[in-house]
Amino acid sequence: MSLPGEGDKRKRFISVTAANYFGLAASADTTDPSSALVASPQLASFLDDGNEFLLTVRHSGTQLTVSNKVEAGDSKDKVLVFFKLRPDAITEDNLHSNILVSSMLDSPINTLYQAVRQVFAPVLLKDEKWSREFDPKLQSLLSELEIGLGTVLRRSDPNYSGTKFREDDVRGFQFWIERAHRGSKSCSKERASHFKDLFEAIARDYYNLDSLSLFEVVELVETTRDTVDDVWRQTEHDPFPQPRMQNLLDVIGGSLGRFVQKKMGTLNLWEDAFHIVKENLKAGIMICEQWVAACDHLTGQLWQRYTPHLWKSEKYVPESLDKLGKRLDEVLTIRTLHEKLAYFLPVGEQQTLHLAQVFEPFAGLNPVHYNPYTEPLWRAAVSQYERIVAPVEQKIASKLKTFISEIQDSPQQLLQAFQKYKELVKRPSISKELLLERETLLARLQDSVKDFRTDFEARCHGVPGDVSGPLSGKNLSEVVNNIVWVRQLQLKVNDAIKIAEALLSDLSGFQTFRQNADDLLEQLKVYEQEQFDGWSRDIQSGLSNPRSGLCMQASSPIMELDHCDGELKIHYSDRLVTLLREVRQLSALGFVIPAKIQQVANTAQKFCKQAVILKQVAHFYNSIDQQMIQSQKPMMLQSALAFEQIIKHSKAGSGGKTQITWDNPKELEAYIQKLQAAAERLSTENRKLRKWHTNFIEKVVVLMNIDLLRQQQRWKDGLQELRTGFASLESQGFLPRDMKAWRQHWNHQLYKALEHQYQMGLEALNENLPEINIDLTYKQGRLQFKPPFEEVRARYYREMKRFISIPNQFRGVSETEEESIFTIMTERNANGFLTTFNKAEDLFRRLAEVSNQFKEWIIIGQVDMETLVEKHLSSEQDWEKNFKALKGKGKEVERLPRYSLPKHFCCLQLLTVEFTKYCSS
Repeated sequence: MSLPGEGDKRKRFISVTAANYFGLAASADTTDPSSALVASPQLASFLDDGNEFLLTVRHSGTQLTVSNKVEAGDSKDKVLVFFKLRPDAITEDNLHSNILVSSMLDSPINTLYQAVRQVFAPVLLKDEKWSREFDPKLQSLLSELEIGLGTVLRRSDPNYSGTKFREDDVRGFQFWIERAHRGSKSCSKERASHFKDLFEAIARDYYNLDSLSLFEVVELVETTRDTVDDVWRQTEHDPFPQPRMQNLLDVIGGSLGRFVQKKMGTLNLWEDAFHIVKENLKAGIMICEQWVAACDHLTGQLWQRYTPHLWKSEKYVPESLDKLGKRLDEVLTIRTLHEKLAYFLPVGEQQTLHLAQVFEPFAGLNPVHYNPYTEPLWRAAVSQYERIVAPVEQKIASKLKTFISEIQDSPQQLLQAFQKYKELVKRPSISKELLLERETLLARLQDSVKDFRTDFEARCHGVPGDVSGPLSGKNLSEVVNNIVWVRQLQLKVNDAIKIAEALLSDLSGFQTFRQNADDLLEQLKVYEQEQFDGWSRDIQSGLSNPRSGLCMQASSPIMELDHCDGELKIHYSDRLVTLLREVRQLSALGFVIPAKIQQVANTAQKFCKQAVILKQVAHFYNSIDQQMIQSQKPMMLQSALAFEQIIKHSKAGSGGKTQITWDNPKELEAYIQKLQAAAERLSTENRKLRKWHTNFIEKVVVLMNIDLLRQQQRWKDGLQELRTGFASLESQGFLPRDMKAWRQHWNHQLYKALEHQYQMGLEALNENLPEINIDLTYKQGRLQFKPPFEEVRARYYREMKRFISIPNQFRGVSETEEESIFTIMTERNANGFLTTFNKAEDLFRRLAEVSNQFKEWIIIGQVDMETLVEKHLSSEQDWEKNFKALKGKGKEVERLPRYSLPKHFCCLQLLTVEFTKYCSS
């Protein structure tokens, strides 16, 4: 049997290529479609005529149609194009160097776009060699060509403008960007712009998906789930089409799958360190499982119950991604099993049992490349691997049995051990060896389920937080708290079921355990539903009760002043805030909120932001009186009145005759801004004045500890700082008459500080007056003080008077025309003056007594010397004796020290006793 064109290698090349491409069997039968190709004049012209550059082969039905040009046809037809590089006739020598082969699918635009995007743009823009030789202008033009072709394709090709936009990444986001800019109708543009805005949260991440880490994409999956849910639930425009949404979910799943495969391809899953492989595999599995779960939950539950936009077909599950996740889980299980086996076996036994060679069956097989063609190869490799590890498992079983037997009396440790070595226990040979231990675990799990039931029945009727009530969480209402509590119990029961199904399903008592666990789960679910139903009834009942706080009319005034207590009240109750939180939390828990409640929640949510701001302003208005310092209130009177006027005149319209209501967003927003500005102005003033007040407190406290008698200048400086503060506030616009009360307050504080130091000064006045220096001299035949005694006395009392009269001159921070409160301080402390004056008189009495100590030195100056000499000096010896005595006394006089008065003489200082002149005479 000969093939068509067998004698002509050129024709054979064309016919075999076409037959292979279109899936046609090469045969000598005259009915073979490829026979018509070989005999066609168009093929002969293409091969033999140097001027004929093109040959197209189209497969339509059962026929091959040949042409020397590209003809418009059905986009479903497959087209194979042969074209020449040079205008030469085709020979056996240039057959493979002068003919290019290309296929054409869907449309010429799509084929060109995909060729540029998948082949030429990466090579010419990213390849190091070609990008360096390619002109930058041409690189820019090539990028623009790719973008332009994509835009044209999405606008013209029904596969793109309709419900399908399948590409190797999520280019569907670009569709909405282009529709937002080039839509034919304004409503279409607005709708496209709305979807574009919703997709913006994830579009950038998907465009740069390869630059993200596995752990960043785990978070991206959560964001994507919320985004597509928002897109599906939006009600501002026409709903997002279900076919397009299903295709979007599929495309996202494909992008995530390829991303995971690419990241895993950088690892050697069999030889790299286990902790690295484990970490990456878990992240990859999590990406796959989370997106599969998201699609299942959205299309299988939430959207099928979302009345405004129902999902009308079966739930969608991305099967390829699901199977990829399971393949990665198998790889993780095999690697984990290997680690556990190595943990239990010493190095010597590992070598004996050839543990290092267990991964050889997977050589040359990339486990992340999952598809129907690689699945048989994977299964064969896994079977061979299990045969290799079988002897190792026999060795491990006895070691594991010994280990578990040591801890089986502790239920918690027993459960943890089975969970830790779950991969080992799953192996059939090990599972059989651990039969008794597994039965013990099953009994422990049965006891756990009984404990869960007992705990639930004891607490289910109590109040959250009480000893006999459900455990309480933070920021949860009673209904949400109870549901969260019972969900946690469900998780515990489900965990018990999972470990039992994985390790104990072959035991005789498993079915009984499973039945008990399922019964408890059903009981928990009934309780959960009862909690939700009771909440729904209470809320719907409250909607018809005006006093419940749940009845909010969009056309009602936003607030009012209570004339009884003067408080500002916002017509948005705290119960509405709680309801919003409950609706949000219950929706997140998977409950379908009744339409009436959802409508109220939507209305409340619409005005929640404004209500929160207004409540903050109302709290400020109701509590500003307590926040102000009493003496500063007149200083903030104007700002407070302006703020109050805005509240009292909350009217809308040009004439300000109608109340501002919730359903007037523009005027409400303007009013809130005006109200916030007034509140902020008053709050800023209050903070500033309080800061000044605190600063003054610190300064007055300092003054209270400054000695008024010795450090009067520091008192003057501190007082001047206070006065400068008042002057600064006056320069900022505060009126002196409004500051009068505040000045008076600080005068009273200064009075306390001054009186404290005044009293301290009076007690120590005699010891602390300025020092007075006094000389004691012998003059005119007698001892005299210099300056004179009376002058010293007058000077001393003058200094006393100056201190005592300080309050009479002290003005504090008062203005000049104000009456001073400090003058009465002298009278109030008059009792202290008597003591001070008594001390002064005693001081001068003792000063006068000082001169008596020197009377013996001046006796000789008080007698008639000539008479004394004549009477007592009769011989030469008498004269010599007295001259010697006189010289001795003279020397003693010279040695007289500077004389200091005793300590109790305080400020008086006797400097010298001047006898020189007397002695010389």
